[in-house]
This record gives sequence, structure tokens and C-alpha cells, in this order.
Amino acid sequence: TAMRVAQPGHASRVASSCASASSRRPVVMTINKNVEQTLDTSRDKIMTFSYDDSKAASTRAPARKGTGNGMGGGDIPHDEYDTIIIGSGVGGLACGGLSAKYGDRTLIVESHIKPGGSAHTFERKHNGGTYSFEVGPSIFEGLNEPSINPLRMIIDILGEDLETETYKGLGYWTPEGYWRFPIGSKVDFERTLMERCGEDGPKAVKEWNALSDRLRTLAGSTSAVSLLNLRQDAGFLATTAGSLPYVATHPDIFGDLDMLFDSLHKVVDEFVTVPFLRNFIDTMCIFCGFPAKGAMTAHMLYILERFFDSKASFTVPIGGTCEIANALVRGLEKHGGHLSLNSHVEKVIHEDGRAVGVQLRNGRVIRATKAVVSNLTPFDTAKLLRQTEEEKAADPLPEPVQDYVAQFSKLPRHGAIMHLFVAIDAKDLDLSHIQDCAHLVVQDWGRSLQDSQNLCSFFIPSLKDPSVCPEGKHVIHVYSSGGEPYEPWDGLEDGSAEYEAYKAERAEVLWRAVERCIPDVRERAEFSVIGSPLAHEAFLRRDRGTYGMAWAAGTAAPYSGMLKYVLPFPFPDMKTPLDGLIRCGDSCFPGIGTPSAAASGAIAASTIQPVSKHMDMLKEASQVDPMYKFLDPGPLGKFYELFVGGLTPSPELKGTPSTAGISSGAVQASSEESR
Repeated sequence: TAMRVAQPGHASRVASSCASASSRRPVVMTINKNVEQTLDTSRDKIMTFSYDDSKAASTRAPARKGTGNGMGGGDIPHDEYDTIIIGSGVGGLACGGLSAKYGDRTLIVESHIKPGGSAHTFERKHNGGTYSFEVGPSIFEGLNEPSINPLRMIIDILGEDLETETYKGLGYWTPEGYWRFPIGSKVDFERTLMERCGEDGPKAVKEWNALSDRLRTLAGSTSAVSLLNLRQDAGFLATTAGSLPYVATHPDIFGDLDMLFDSLHKVVDEFVTVPFLRNFIDTMCIFCGFPAKGAMTAHMLYILERFFDSKASFTVPIGGTCEIANALVRGLEKHGGHLSLNSHVEKVIHEDGRAVGVQLRNGRVIRATKAVVSNLTPFDTAKLLRQTEEEKAADPLPEPVQDYVAQFSKLPRHGAIMHLFVAIDAKDLDLSHIQDCAHLVVQDWGRSLQDSQNLCSFFIPSLKDPSVCPEGKHVIHVYSSGGEPYEPWDGLEDGSAEYEAYKAERAEVLWRAVERCIPDVRERAEFSVIGSPLAHEAFLRRDRGTYGMAWAAGTAAPYSGMLKYVLPFPFPDMKTPLDGLIRCGDSCFPGIGTPSAAASGAIAASTIQPVSKHMDMLKEASQVDPMYKFLDPGPLGKFYELFVGGLTPSPELKGTPSTAGISSGAVQASSEESR
């Protein structure tokens, strides 16, 4: 358990970090802005963090015990694949699994020794028992059965399953006390509004219904066309054609497309005035990194369409979140794909202005005939494209790619995350006052919900899954919002007295959060582990421990393609100026969150394929479960395919001739035979 000792305050530590920043960072003013905004936050403040890594030569995160040295890759059976995916986060695994199912020779290379990115777990032994902790996302809806959750869809399409337990609400611990957001019943939610809003109860219900009515057409579209129908070329006209009957009966959807990608707060301000309801909406959005101000309206649509369905429930994957990754890995391997762990990619190899493969840390080069897909953050992707002066002289990247690398290095991002992992003795512990595994804690509604010292979450999976710890114990993962400044941590030495003291100071708010529910949690603690932004950076392979890219909705992001001329699209294009290199993950549409990351992987995988293969996959998926019937583009899709089929995949993804004697068909046939 971390020692609690006297220590300098956060402000003095920040001042010290800024004073000495010139020895570690070239851009002192950026550091001051990043940190300054966290010292005195207010509710209406939108926080983003920026760095200029355009001159940085290599990856930042130091190797830590338990993460691997990145020198693997000897298990990779071939020197050439159709598609190579860098990173096995949920987006990369979804892309890899579907690429393999499409018939591509598919390789995923992962720097860590575990797959899953943020969706993995770690174990600790204590007094002969094993305790398993989540390290990332923990609030999942719709994973227990076929649903409109794209992650569940992909698991089903790959022919896999996921064992889960369910619960029906989200606990809130706020300045006003404890309350619970029930899902699966609109009536129960309206009853909660009546109870929590006092004399404003009827008004809150009326305003919520007015907001829901205003967004009803957009929300209904989530059951008319799936994110899995999307692709980034002309083929989308065919793959989304199944939604045309809905569009024909809801022509007002065209007028709302702008609002879909705009900041949600604009429509909320039109309809919602009751403080409790505005607070609730902000907390529902914060999982994407922003409150309503800064979050896409699209983020609210899933909640409106799904959370009040009687089948809606939150899910706990039995065995831990890692089982999501394991299901996707099984799907990858079932269809002939390969995952290589502890295989760090040092750079993307390019020839004649095209990405043609990757170079691993051990020096091995693996070539890709179709595409290289980066499942990394924009900042980490840019690192793989940087060139030394010698490399520029020998084979310079095209100027548009060099500009792209420089701009991607400076994109705004969310701050880092603090973690607290606690194992407790549950003897005589009465938790009858709670019904749910996941809880949100807000210290002060007047402060920014992005403030890592204001909003946090805690998750007790052992309430539903006793396999994650010994009998009579519980495991708890507490984590802050993504607003922890990185600068005060930069330069601290792992294990030093200063580092341990600062961890204890910054984690104090996490302890207090759990004490709202379990007042004697510190006395019950068998052991605890504090995860700092430095640990988050190293273990989750996220530059500076960032929660993700942070382009606030309302304006188009750089490199957002042709959409920027017609819509305020807040994501850089998944395609890049380097032919053959595309991206997936939470920095691509539809954004942060496990379902969104999975959807981005599916969009990337389909964009690499001819639209005919995408259409076949959608038709097959529509037959997996009646819930998925709407995925099939049907006769209208076939009609449009006649006109756009020859345009897919787009020219930059047409691929290069194979240098190996192994064809995609041979690999697929071998996979079929083994099954």
C-alpha cells in the first residue's frame, strides 16, 4: 500500500516542473498552458493539452517490467502479408479479425506482451490468492447478447461469444448524495428525474422528452444503418443503401446531418434548463472525453436509442475485460490471421510514396501488399513516419506526408489518467445500499468534469464475477477523468521518494471517492497499487498517458477530408497522405470508447476491400441474428454496387504485387481446412 507522507502541494510541484521544463521539453509555453488550466478549473472550461513532438526521434515510453522489451517477432511465420495492423487495441483487433475473415493474409503486431490495449487486465498475487484488475474501460452496454453495439456485432460476425453477467444501472455519488441511473426503462428514468429534481421534476421530464423528440430522427437512424455499414470510399453508397427506406420516411434527417457532428451543448441549451438534467447529460458525454460542450451530438444517440430499451443492460465480461480481447484474437486466428506480441514497430517502411510494410525493433522487415493500418494514437503514428536527416536525403517522404507528420504531432489531446487498484477484505461488508458494479463520483458541479481531481469512476467487477479474486474479497479499479497534467510527472524517477509521494497525493481523491461507498476501504485494503500517467503511458502504450485525441466538436479537424467542406467533422481522415497507410482506433470516427474503437477497426477493414466483399459480409452478418437484419443493404445495395463497384477499394489501397508465393486464397483455404 502506498505510504501517505507529508509532501509539497500540487501547485508547487507544477511550478517546479515548469521551472525545469527547458531541460526536458523544448516548448515551455505549451507546458505552462497545459498545466495552468488544471490549477483552477470551472464548469464551462474545455480543457485540451498540446505538445510539439515534430522533432522527436523515437517513442517516449520507457520499457517497464511486465510490458515486454518489444524485441519479439520471431514467431511471425511469413515476411509478407496483405494487411499489417500496428497495435492490438480493440480497434486493431476488430480490423484484424475482419480482414482475416475477408480472406486477407493478416498480421497484427503488438508492442506489449498482452493484447487488448486499454482492454486488458493484470494480476497480483497476495497471501496465496490471485487478484485480477481492469486497466481501462469498464462500463459496457449491450455485450451480453446481439445488440446495436458494434463491438458485440463484430464478435458475432467472427463466430465468437463472450460470457457475461449483467446489471441495470450506474451509481452516482454527487455533492447532493447518492442516486442511481436506471437503464432499460424510460418510466424508471422519469421517476428518477421526479425524485431528484424536487419541484422541478415535471419540468425535467418535459425537457428530457423534448430533447429526445428533437433527436428522435437521428437516434432512430442507429437502427436503420450500422457503423459496420460504413466505408471510406464511394462504396458506401451501396453498403448503406438499406437505410434508404428510413431516409425516405424521415427526410428531415438531411437537415440534421450538420447537428450530428456538432457540439451537443447547442441542442441541449435549446431544450434543457434544469441543473440536475444538464449535469446528467454532461456525465453521459464525459466518457468521450468532453462534457456536452465539445462532445458530438452523435454520442447521445446510442443512449437515446438503446439505454431505455427493456433489453438494455450493463455487462461484466466474466474473467475480466481481457476476455473481450481474447474473443477477438480467437476470431482473428480462426480465420487464418496471426497476432505477434512483444513485437514493437519502429517505423513504417515506404517506397515511392507508398507504405509497404513495417520494421520491427529487432530489425526484421515485414511487407504489406495491401495496407498498413495504424491502431495507434495520431501522436504515436507520427513517430513511425519521422525520418532522420540521412533518411530524408536518401528517400524523403513526399512533402504532404512530412506536413502531415508535423501537424499530427501537435494535435490537441486529452490529459492523462490516474488509477488506483485496491484489493479489500469483504468480511462483514454490507453493500446492500448499491446495486451496480460501476459508479461515477463528482466532487463539485462547479468545476470542470474533465478535471482529474473532480470526476472519477470506480468499478467493482467482483460483485458479479467472483473469479477475479479469492472468496471473501473484492477488487476495485478507481480511475480519474482524462485531465491529469503530464508535466509534473515528467522526469520523476520510478520508485523515488518524490515519485511515490506525488502518486499518493494525486490518488487521494480516488481513495475518497471509494470512501463515499465503502467508508472503511483503507482499513479493509489488503494491498493497493497507484497507477500514474507514467505507468499509463508505459503499460497502455499511450503517449504521455493521454486519454485520446481531443478535437472539440463544432469545427472540422485537420485532415478531415472532403467532409470538412460540408460538415463540422471533428476527426482526421482515417486515410493518410501516404498511400497504403490508414488508421483506426479512438482517434478516428466515431471516437473514444470501446464500441467506437471497434467500429473504426471495422470501417478500416472494409475500406481496404472491394465493396462486393463488404456487401457479402453484411448479408452474412444479417443472418446471424434477427437483430442484425438491418445490416443487409438488400436489392438497393446491389443496384448501387453496379455503379460504384469498380471504384473500390480506392486507388491508394489497390495494393502492390505480392513478392511471396503465398496467396490470400491459399491462406484462407488452409484456415477453412483446419476448421
